[in-house]
Order: sequence, then structure tokens, then C-alpha cells
Amino acid sequence: MADKPKFYITTPIYYTNGLPHIGHTYSTIVCDAIRRYKRMQGFDVIMTTGTDEHGVNVERSAKKAGMPESEFVGKMAAEWRNLWDELGVQGDEFIRTTDLKHAHTVQWLFKQCRENGFIYPGHYTGQYCIYDNAYVDVKPGENCPDCGRPTETVTEDNYYFKLSAFQKPLLDWYEKHPDFIQPEARRNEVLSFVEGGLRDLSITRTSIRWGIPVPGEEPHVFYVWFDALTAYLSAVGGPAFAKSGYWPADIHLVGKEIIRFHAVYWPAFLMAAGLPIPKQIWAHGWLLMDSAKMSKSLGNVVRPRPIVNVLGMDALRYYLLRETVFGADGNFSYDALVQRYNSDLANGLGNLASRTAAMIEKNCGGKIPESGAFQAQDDALAAVAQSTVVEVQEQYSALGFSRALEMIWALISAADKYLTTEHPWSLKETPEDQARRATILYTAAEVLRVVAVLAFPIIPDSAGKVWTLLGQAGSPQSFAIGGLRWGQLRVGTSLGKSQTLFPRIDKAEAIERMEAMEHEAQNAPPPTADATPAATPAATPAAPAAAPATPERIGIEDFVKVEMRVGQIKTAERIVGADKLLKLTVDIGTEIRQICAGIAQFYEPEKLIGRKVAVVTNLAPRKLRGVESNGMIVAASVGPEGRPVLAGFPDEDVEVGARLK
Repeated sequence: MADKPKFYITTPIYYTNGLPHIGHTYSTIVCDAIRRYKRMQGFDVIMTTGTDEHGVNVERSAKKAGMPESEFVGKMAAEWRNLWDELGVQGDEFIRTTDLKHAHTVQWLFKQCRENGFIYPGHYTGQYCIYDNAYVDVKPGENCPDCGRPTETVTEDNYYFKLSAFQKPLLDWYEKHPDFIQPEARRNEVLSFVEGGLRDLSITRTSIRWGIPVPGEEPHVFYVWFDALTAYLSAVGGPAFAKSGYWPADIHLVGKEIIRFHAVYWPAFLMAAGLPIPKQIWAHGWLLMDSAKMSKSLGNVVRPRPIVNVLGMDALRYYLLRETVFGADGNFSYDALVQRYNSDLANGLGNLASRTAAMIEKNCGGKIPESGAFQAQDDALAAVAQSTVVEVQEQYSALGFSRALEMIWALISAADKYLTTEHPWSLKETPEDQARRATILYTAAEVLRVVAVLAFPIIPDSAGKVWTLLGQAGSPQSFAIGGLRWGQLRVGTSLGKSQTLFPRIDKAEAIERMEAMEHEAQNAPPPTADATPAATPAATPAAPAAAPATPERIGIEDFVKVEMRVGQIKTAERIVGADKLLKLTVDIGTEIRQICAGIAQFYEPEKLIGRKVAVVTNLAPRKLRGVESNGMIVAASVGPEGRPVLAGFPDEDVEVGARLK
């Protein structure tokens, strides 16, 4: 490994106040794709991801959950880490900001900046946004200008960082390194911010206790951004970063909403400490749902697990990187996801692989045949493949994932058309026709080999299966992508075991299953991991959490948050294309609500009219199969198949709208 050039890439250090949705997954998948591609180029790559576990939001969330902060963040970090492991995008380094090595790095960085004259004591009174962890220039009572949520008035003693001293150094750096901030729109945004003038930045807090302490300056703890940003450095050696050889980072990949912290504050901290600055900050756009950014507070988040359970991880990876131009906002919809799955993956790559393998098994004894003389159409497809090899690598290097996948699938389409035009299945058993068939099948198999190598960074599991199907040793990961050329498929290689890559799936059924799983996840209780994850020692010791033998008990204060009322069903009808869902209108006393319920297989719509049921009325609205559901009907789950039985009031005359207690 020592002779390989090093490459270091980071995801954001994710905040532990909630669980991952596909916006977080998108960031991590992009980094994972870059990591795989750079390794295929021969780089020694480290990818860091992790969790940001300090700050007032965490302190309050832990208090609300009734547990120590260390236990709360341990459980949340375990959820994040387990999900990335499950999805195969876990990163090479998982850094927690409660790790002891991280605390030492933050304290060391502070000491360097202070000794260089860029930190001084001060006093702050003003507005603070706990959601963005940022001081904001608004009046008391006004909302945060960035996220639009309420701010809080903070008065406390702080240590200040002389950010104002770095306006010119930063502008000079941006001018000297025009590609430092990407894409161009984000660069212009940062330039405008810095040119407007920089004010000194408070980097410690005294009004909260959950954070890394400033040595000898208690009760000061570090401001969450001075803390979290430093995680990129602590993951690769901290003060001993020079030994690892990975710093400065080649790419910090972040969401556009945190570009200022990464492109202004972070390089200024590093300049003040006399440390190397990262080579590039790449800010991607948002994944939008119903034209709005995904947000837990809006109730429009989509989690990756239901999608992976129904379609597989590669389908999610392909969709996110094919559908969204990197750097721009993208739109997510289940309909487009399943459409891509069936058209591009099942009918495209999956169909080409299965039909090619089947014909080689039938006509060539299951071995890669030796091609005869190439004709013009064979040469034409080979030329398309070779040009695709060059162009896709150029796109990957420029992070043009969508365009790269478009090119790969154009090659797949060309190969499908080639097989249809040449129809090897209809050739006779004459020596001439047999030679022609062998040429056609070799050409199709070679296209598959090229596709397996090129698509591996995006769909590693499926590309690996194609590779194995072609009888190739190892994995596409071990193939030097820079040496990929047409004609490298060895004649006589026995095919591997055939397997269906992407079985076609009924769109309506798939969407219904994913939405039902998502709806269940949205209404699930918070995670209750039974231990903190395996990691380096925490800066603050965490109390062990014992696995409960019975379901976790909640206090009455948690129960009363759920508002349930007696409702009466006014109308009920089936939803077209959704076998399990009924669309109901329910009178809850104060209004008529539209609610979707997954009971269509067990209840006839017309028999529900007039029935009184228990309704949860304070759930955030959620769309199921494009129909808004504003509440939830309460039902028991009976038997091994989970048959729903509606909770109701068959024998008592209960007033509609009555509160359930």
C-alpha cells in the first residue's frame, strides 16, 4: 500500500438527533462510489463518516428521552453505524465526536489557534439557532434566516475566534484555487458571504455542559462546529496527521446547507493553526419530496431500509445517482424509482446478462466462445464500448455520475439492439452460421464485462454478479479501470452460476409495500439499542444499557402526547392500484379527516360506513400512493399473518370526537 498515492474523502459528520433518511444515504453513497472508483484507479483510499454527538439539541433530546447524554448518543450512533454496515457503505473510518482521540484533537487545535493569537475571551448576547447550531444576526423573537425556525436569546461568556482576520486570506485562497468550492453556484454564494465582511465567531459555550471541555477553562465547552469539523482531522491521526499521510483531505462532500461552515469557518480554523487546507469542498443539492426538502419536522422523510428491503441496495444507489445531476437538487418519488428499476435494471442490464448467458450455455457449452472475423456491426459496437470506457472515466473524475450511468446504459441498449438485429438464436448449424453466432455471443459477453467494470462503483453487488457470471476471477474492484480495453475477455472461460439480477416487479405492489414500511417506520418509537457500538473510548464515559426483557416502559407524559379520539367513518373506498389500502373520510367531532388504512384485504368498504373507531389525530400528514393520510385508525394485529382488527365501540354509545384517555 505504501507505494500507492493516497486519497481521502469524507461524508458530513451526521448529527445524532434523528435517524438517517435517503438524503443522508445519498451523501454516503456518493462518497462510497468515489472511494470505489479511486481504488480501481490504484489509490490508497480512506473514506471517513461518523456522528456529531454534542450540542444543545442532543442535550435536550437526551433529557426528553430520560437518559444520560452519553447513553443517548451511544444508541443513536449505533443506529447510524449499523445502517451503514447493513447497506455496505460504512466507510473506512467511523468517527464519533465523543471519541477520546477526537476530544484531544479539538483541544490541540484550539491551543494552536490560541498560541498564534487568533482566540480571545469575550461576551455574547444575541440570537442562536439550535437547529443549525449557529449564531444568527436577527432580533429577539425573529426566526432563523437560514432554516426559518425560532431562535433563542443567548447570553454567556465565550472565547472568540478572529474570523474577521481571515477575510483577505480566504478570498486570496479562493482566487488561487478556483476549484476549491464546487459547484460554481456554491462558490459564488460563499464568495458573496465573505466579501460582505466576516465577524469574529464565538467558539465556546458556557450555557450548556454537553460538549468537549476547554482545558482549564471550565465551564467552557467547544461550540459544536469547532468540534464537529475537526472530526475530519481526528479520523486520520489528529495532531499526528502527517504520519498517516492522508491530510489534507482531497474532498469534503457536504450538503449545500452547510457549505459556509466548511468553506469559510473550517479553512480559517486551519489557517489559524498553520495546518494544510482541504483540496476541495463539494456541496450537493437536496433531495426533494413533494417539492420540499426532506425534514423530520415536515414529516416527509424517506428512509432507505424499506427501499432496500423491496428493491435491493443497488436499485437505490442506481436511482439516486442516475436521477439526480450531482450538485443540483433532485426529486424523489417511489413511482420514478420503480420505473427506473424495471426499465433500466430489469429490462436493461438484467435482461442482457440473462439472455447472453442462456445462449452461451445452449450453443457454446457454457464457455466464452472464440469469435470469428468481425463484421462492420461488430466493430461498431466494439467502438462504442471503447469510447464509453474513456468517457465514463472522465465523468467519474468530474463527479458526473448521472451522465456516466447514461453512457453505460446507452452501451447496454446498443448491445440489446445488436442482439435483436443479429438474432443469433435463428442462425443455422452450418459452420459459417456457428462461427457467426460465436462472434455475436463473444461480442455481447465482452460488452457485459466492460459494463461490469464501469458500473461497479455505483452498483457493486450487481456488477460483481455479472463478473462472476462471466467466469471472471475476483471482483471488478480488483480490476485496474485505467487498463480496461476491448477484447480482454478470455476465450474458453466457463460461465459462473446463472442468477437473476433484477427480477421484474409489479410497480403498484412494490410502491404499496415500501410506503407501508415507511409509514410503520414513521410511527415507530425511538431506537432503543441495548449497548453502545464498538468504537474507540468515549470522551465521556457511557453507562451500559441493559437489554430489556419486556417492552420498554414509558411515562404518562409520553402517552399523553398521543391524541386519540372517537371517529365515525363517513365514506370508504378502495385506492386504485393499492390492494391493501382504503381511503376513508372520518368525522372526529371537530372536522372530517381523510385517512388511509391498510385494511382493504379484511374489510369491505361499504360495511365500514357509520362504524365508530379509535383515531390517532396528531400524527403528521403522510402521502400513501399519492393520497394524503391525515391520521391513523387504531387496530390490533392478530395471528401470524398480522390480520388487522379495528378497535371500536360496538356496545356503547360514545360521542364522536370524545378523547380517549
